[in-house]
Amino acid sequence: MASIPFFVALYQAFMLLGHIGRNNVFSLDSVRALRTIKYCAISLVAFLLAAEAYFFIVVRGQDDIAGGVAISLFLIFISAVVAAASVLETTLQNTFDIGPKTT
Repeated sequence: MASIPFFVALYQAFMLLGHIGRNNVFSLDSVRALRTIKYCAISLVAFLLAAEAYFFIVVRGQDDIAGGVAISLFLIFISAVVAAASVLETTLQNTFDIGPKTT
């Protein structure tokens, strides 16, 4: 289940790189891609926290869980950093809102 938001975010990252390659960074498509990446990162954190809870509740007494816990914490940290990059999305949205109006 957690692989779905990961691959959606990966696809959106490639789409965003395509916009950057076409010098189309300041567009609504770029803002949408960043927003989707942010939501995928947040859902990935939720899935990984659920996996951590499973490790601590079910597997704790049966086997050594240190490796699984360490990897999950590392992935949670990376996903949280990506979700915190929503500042870039907000900045792009504000730039798009402040820009010249063609009406």
